[in-house]
Parts: sequence; C-alpha cells; structure tokens
Amino acid sequence: MTLISIPEASKWASDFLEKEIMPTNISYLVQYGKVKKYGENGSTMVNLSDLKKYYESRNGTREVAWKKTLGNDLNWKLSFDNLREKDTTKHVHRLHPYKGKYIPQLVEYFIDNHTDNFKKETYFKAGDIILDPFLGSGTTIIQSLETGIHSIGIDVSEFNCMISSCKAVQYDEEYLQKSIKKLITSLDSFEHDNKIQEFETELLAELAKFNLVNYPGHDFKYKINQGNFNENKFAIEKEKEFLPIYQKLVKKYSIKLKQDKKASFLDTWFIENVRSEIDHVFKTIKQEKDIKIRKILALILSRTIRSCRATTHSDLATLKEPQITTYYCYKHKKICKPIFSITSMLNRYALDTLSRVREFNKLRKPVYYSVLAGDSRNINIFEKVEKNNPKFSKILKKQKIAGIFCSPPYVGQIDYHEQHAYAYDLLGFKRKDELEIGPLYKGQGVEARKSYVEGISEVLNNCKKYLKENFDVFLVANDKFNLYPEIAEKSGMKIVNQFKRPVLNRTERDRNPYSEIIFHLKSI
Repeated sequence: MTLISIPEASKWASDFLEKEIMPTNISYLVQYGKVKKYGENGSTMVNLSDLKKYYESRNGTREVAWKKTLGNDLNWKLSFDNLREKDTTKHVHRLHPYKGKYIPQLVEYFIDNHTDNFKKETYFKAGDIILDPFLGSGTTIIQSLETGIHSIGIDVSEFNCMISSCKAVQYDEEYLQKSIKKLITSLDSFEHDNKIQEFETELLAELAKFNLVNYPGHDFKYKINQGNFNENKFAIEKEKEFLPIYQKLVKKYSIKLKQDKKASFLDTWFIENVRSEIDHVFKTIKQEKDIKIRKILALILSRTIRSCRATTHSDLATLKEPQITTYYCYKHKKICKPIFSITSMLNRYALDTLSRVREFNKLRKPVYYSVLAGDSRNINIFEKVEKNNPKFSKILKKQKIAGIFCSPPYVGQIDYHEQHAYAYDLLGFKRKDELEIGPLYKGQGVEARKSYVEGISEVLNNCKKYLKENFDVFLVANDKFNLYPEIAEKSGMKIVNQFKRPVLNRTERDRNPYSEIIFHLKSI
C-alpha cells in the first residue's frame, strides 16, 4: 500500500487526468468517504491505489457508461466536470437557491467570443443585446453583465424577478454593509426564549456523542460508498435509538415544536421559535428606506428561511412532510436535528451575500440590463424596457435583440411558484401558477405536452418581433418527448445545430445518467 499526502495526491491526479485537480478536490473525496482516510492530526494521507481506482471508475468507466445510456453524441466537454462547486456557484449566482438552473459556465461558453472544435463560430459580441424569456434566477443576465453584453430577462414569477434584480443591481457596498450589520444586530437583541439556547446546547452535545460512536466520520462514509452496507436499515435502527433522548430533552425544556395555526406555509413548515424570529427580522427589514437594500435584505431572509424549514437536509428542494424530530441525514451520514433558530443561518448568508456582491462588482461591465415581470407570450418588450430604462430603450430600438439564451421549463418537472412558497407567503407576492408553462401539476401526458408546445411556440413567436434579422436562439432542454422540432416549426425557425451535454452535478439524490440538449435555432 502506497500512502501519499493531499498535495501529492493532487499532483498525481492532475497528471493522471491531464487537468488541474486541486488539493481541495482530494479533501472533498476524503471528507465524503469516496477514498479512505489514513493518518491523523493534520497529516491526512490517502492510498494511491484507492485514489486511482476511484478516478478510473468515475472518469473512464462513467463516461463510457453514460454514453451507452444516453448516446454517443454526448458532448463530454460541456459537462464542465473539471470545475469545483465554488466555480459553478461563483459570486452572485449563489445569492439564493433555485431548482432547475443551469451553471454560468454553460451560458458563458455560448455567449463569449471563443471558438473550439465544437463551437466553430461566435454568436454574440460586446454591445449586443441578449434576451432570456424564461429568466428564472437570472443566470443569463448576470453572465451577460460579466461578459459585456446588454441583457433583458422576463419572468411571470415576481419572486424570480426579485432574485434576478437583486443579483444584477450595483450596490453601495459601504451602505449595504451597514444595513446588514443593523439586521444582524436586530436579531441578536431580540428577546429569545433562553430555553431554546439551553435546549440546543444539550441536544448538540448528545448528538455529538451518539454520532461519534455510530457514524465515525470518513470511515462510515467510505463503508457506504463501497456498496456492501445496508444504509437504510441501519438508519432506521439508529433513528429509533436516539429519538427517546430527543423527546426527553424536549419535555425537560418544554419546547413548543408546532405552531398553533396551519393556515399558511409559514404556519406549517417552521418550528414556533423560528417563526417568531422570522417575523421580527422581516419587521426590521420593512423599516429600511432604500428600496434596493430592502429587497436584498428580504432576499437574505428568504434564503435563510428556506434553509430553516422543518425538513431534512436531503429534501430541501422537495418538501415531503414537516420534520420536527431528529432524523438520519442521507446528506451528512449521521443523525441531524431540526432548526430551532435562524440566527446562525442569517449571519452566514448575510455575510456571504456581502462578499459575493463585492466580488461581482469587480467583474461586471458597464452595460445595461432590464428585468421585466410579465408573460413572455404577449409582453411588449419595447414598452416595458422604455418604462424601466429610457437610455437602454434607445439602444434596444436602434439595434434590436441579437438573440436568445434560455432554459425553458421542462414538461411536468417543477412547479416554479411552489418551490418558493415560503417566499410568496412572507413577501406577499401574487402567485401566478396558472401562467406557468409545463408545470409539474399538469403532468407529462399528451394534453400536457400539447399545451407545452403551444406555450413555448407562443413565447418564441412573440419574442421574434424584437429580434434582429439574423438572430441566434439557444434553448437548453431535456427533450425526452422530442417536442422541439415541432416547437421550432411552429415558431418559424429551424434547428441548425444541437449540443448534447451530460448533467453531472445534480442536487437531487437521483444520480442516474441525465442529459440536456442545447438547441441552436435560426429563422427559416
């Protein structure tokens, strides 16, 4: 057995894979039990043959297996598998979670001015205008700001527009810092129920003892990853074993877990003390006079309460039922607890937001953007932009839009309003679920597909009015029902090229081979 250090493993893996593998990448493999850890007290070592086995199975075999399942036309270059999570969630892209968004590098690949063996020409240049009629969390407009391209984003969801606007705004960093400090101080001075703090301190101590014995860190994760251990059975046994300890502490400190009302999302999915803190912080935010700052503070609170819902860590994106007891966590591989206070999360996300805003301010170019709330099937883009930004409107009317880069909703996969129900409840935005195209609640049947084709076609036909003559349209879709040829035809366009990419870093527990196609459309 040959043991090597983390830096040595990083160098070996970089040579083996012919691309840069950072020491942090190796540390991640150790932390999550992908390779076995040796050594203690800061001198972590890994087994070279163990590391080689991991990379051979993950990179060589995986690529072959995925192509066997998804087809030989799979473009592995567009997997961006060399990137770390911190790269794919850079600066303001991670200001707020959003299910179903694409990574910024995918947008950057198609809108910047580079060419390669797959992208043989450039489609956009500095000073052009790009449209995203399915704005979502704003990835396209943020990358356009970074690249030096004007942009317009449209979304039927007011909350999606708020997320995107908060990312795109250029803030006075000093004023934002003061406002964030005021917000944190307000929660710190809030009259907490001291029993909660004492309760959590004792609960965490009990959890630490229990987890140390039953889930010994890297070794336990490594055992699971070897595939010959019944994780589910063990999880159920240990959940039952710890539950009496938790229940005893709840009774000892007279902790009230459920709220009295169940009338709204905020009533149902938050423990009593958490709800009290949310209400207090939101009252503080509403006192802020600057509307831009008020919105980003509200976004910080929204991000916080999403992480503080009474659910398991692995089910944050797909709520099942309120989790008000301790539970086995499939993400962290140990017994975890519900959230009893938002203080820690609010502090973390507030400071993280300030850091990301500062980072993006250094990268952004002096170009225009406009975020429009409306239905892309019938919105008048010229009128809306003129109302929003008269200076940008003059440029828009003179040169028109060079093209589209967006990811339309997939058929029957996500209810886009429902995924942020907590925010709609908190902020009071009007929900417009009935205007979503291809929502989950309509399913994937024949009628749902027909409605989807009509909806996407209507969007493209409306947007065409504002595009220049020789436009380029890029649509990112998992077209398992082969609907896009019909959509192109109904939109008076033709598919001139398509790029099929594997989607590797999905947040759901489902890790089956999955791909999406970037359709390149032009006018007939």
